[in-house]
Order: sequence, then structure tokens, then C-alpha cells
Amino acid sequence: MAAAAITDSAVEIAPGVHWVGALDPHLRSFDIILKTANGTSYNSYVVRGDNGVAIIDTVKENFADDFFRRLESVAEYEEITTIVLNHLEPDHSGALPELLKRAPQAKVYLSSRAQMMLKALLKPTGEKAPEYIPVTTDDEVDLGGRTLRFLHTPYLHWPDTQCTYLVEDGLLFTGDIFGCHFCDNRLFNDTVGDFRFSFEYYYAHIMRPFREYVLDAIALIEPLDIQLIAPAHGPVLRHKPRDYVHRYRELATPRLFNEARSEKTLVVFYLSAYGNTRRMAEALAAGAESLGGVRVSLYDLEGGEAEIFTDLVEEADGLAFGSPTINADAVKPIWDLLSSLTTVNIKGKLGAAFGSYGWSGEAVRLIEDRLRGLKLRDPVDGLRIKLVPDGSELEQCRLLGENLARHLTGRIEHREIDMAALA
Repeated sequence: MAAAAITDSAVEIAPGVHWVGALDPHLRSFDIILKTANGTSYNSYVVRGDNGVAIIDTVKENFADDFFRRLESVAEYEEITTIVLNHLEPDHSGALPELLKRAPQAKVYLSSRAQMMLKALLKPTGEKAPEYIPVTTDDEVDLGGRTLRFLHTPYLHWPDTQCTYLVEDGLLFTGDIFGCHFCDNRLFNDTVGDFRFSFEYYYAHIMRPFREYVLDAIALIEPLDIQLIAPAHGPVLRHKPRDYVHRYRELATPRLFNEARSEKTLVVFYLSAYGNTRRMAEALAAGAESLGGVRVSLYDLEGGEAEIFTDLVEEADGLAFGSPTINADAVKPIWDLLSSLTTVNIKGKLGAAFGSYGWSGEAVRLIEDRLRGLKLRDPVDGLRIKLVPDGSELEQCRLLGENLARHLTGRIEHREIDMAALA
């Protein structure tokens, strides 16, 4: 299906519902961590009812002029009764202060978790906080012949996020969920270029750490009659929108199957310059498996890139990292792997560190600091062994593995970490 390029006018996505967002085709990095080979869009929507007009989200401040030009092509400011903020991150709320000046009569609807964020957002402008109404699942706004119903969907990907459902039309305005950084002025998913990579890349880097919340949101969304999904970034999903809901469920559902579900899993990653840290890893693994109830996997990081282990890490109950100390630091593949863990939810997993060293032995302590920063549990002190481990030192490694297994299987009480001692 051919489609004309977007102009300064609004684009109708359903009768009486228009896209009034902005395009940012030259953006190549979003929030520092995301690459955007196709740029992005900042999607905002206007919904017209018999008794008023609703604005759903705004745009990044730099693109406010585009937003207001498109808004003015379909609505007068005096008609605006409702402003819905599904998410308050600056790329969605940047034009809000100016919008409130132009439509001061409008009431702002946002999630209960967003109230403090709204005050902080307006503080730099010196503007008085507008009249706002916190909402949650099944709260509604009547626009006259059209009803906006709210869905409480927190942590997708901030605490404040929500979705808004236009009941009579089956339109779902989703904020960041089901979005992606993909800019194409043909706008709709059945007319733009192939954006599958961008869709899944966005999920992996933005939503994956919150997959439990994704599944909670999907449970609210699946029963709805969905004719169109209107996200805050990327194409408007009018062709088979439910396919994207199904895909999110697939992505958020654990993909690895532990054949012995009664067992806990411990994954041991290591890199070894002269075989010493490898011997420690093997002894640790043997000790953990000797107690029963724990399945151990050993991975030499010299044989793979960090990204390929993401699924494995996400499903594991415990993680142990072994590194020699080289130039007073852990080796780069260990840091690469630890950096990649920000894309998965590892909070509360068991963590431990070990390694051989020649002179100073900083690697283990540095790894432990990072594990704490990632909010892993580290109830067992890391183990450092100088140069080649002898028989008694390998026994220490076995005991470390046994200790980890006891913690994983609940056969030992977890000690409380003295935060003052970590300072």
C-alpha cells in the first residue's frame, strides 16, 4: 500500500483521531545507550469527542513547533479538555509546559506514580503545577461519545507508565510498550520499511529487564478488542495489531527450559590466562554439584561474546565469575559480560567471584563491587588464590561451590550484608 509523506498537517489514524507527533530521522543515539539507524518518532495523538478534545502525550521539546503546527490543524486550544500523560520521560512530555500555557483549562491525567515526576518536570519552568488527576486501571474519562479508559502498567519502562484505551474504537495508546526507534514518514506499519529488527532491539534494551511487568501488562491488554495500537515511538500498528501483543508475550516468556525443574542452576563464567582460574572454576563446579539439587554450567568466555549468554544469565539462579588479575583489574571479557547484564533482570540472583592472581589480586573485589551494584546477592566471600592452586586451595574452591549450592537450595541461612562495612 502506497502512502504519501507526512506534511505539517496532522495524520488521521481513525475517524476523529489524529497523529500530531514529530519525526527525528537523523537521530543516531537515544539516551546514550540505544543506537538508532533510522532515527525515531515522537508520537502524540489527538482524540475528538462530542464534549472536548484529548491530547495523549506530547513530544520532545526540540520538536514542539512541529507538534503545535499539527495540533492546530485539527483542534483549537479552547477545545482541549484533557491531557493524558502515559509516560513523563522528556521525549514524551517536552512540549507539556507550553501546551499548558496555551490550554490552561485542560486537566492532566497521569498515573499515581507520576505525580512527583510532574512536579519535578515543571519546576525548571517555574510554572505552577496544573490541575492533575491520578488514575489507575479502569478509571475513565468521558469525552462525549468516546471514553478513555486507563490501564496501570508500571515499569514499562519507568514506574509512572500507563496505557490508555479508547473504548468505542478499540484504539490502544501504549506509551513506550510496542514502540521502537524507527523513523519513516509513511507512519503505519503496513506502509513503512521493515522495522522488525528495531522492534525487537527496542524490546531487548528497554523492556526486557522488566519482563515480569510486561507479562502483567499483556494480561490486561489481551482481553481488549484491539483495532489499532498507537505507541509513543515508531510505526502506528494498524495491520494485525494483536500480532505485536503476541510477540511481546513470546519475548517476555522464558525461552530456556530447565529439564529438571526441581534443580537450581548455577552458571560459572571464567577466563584463564594460564589455566589457574580454569582449575578453580572446575573445582567450584564440582563442589556445587556434589551436594545435589544444583545443575552447574561452565563457560569459558574466551570462546564466546557476552551477548550470546543473555538468555542463559536470565534463567540462572546463581552466577559465578572467575577472572585473573591483569594490570590490577579483571579482564575485559568479564566486564563486557557484566555490562550486558543491564538488559536483563538479575536482581536477587546469587552472585560470587573468584580468580587467580600473580601480584595484587584486585579482580575479585572489583567484580564483587559490580555484583552488588547490580543488586545480586553475594552471601559468600570471593576467593583469591595466588598463581597455581595446590590441592588444599582447590579444596577451598570446592567448599566455595558447596557453599553456593547451600545458599541456592536454601540449606543455609543468608547472612545480612553490613552496608557500613561496604562503604
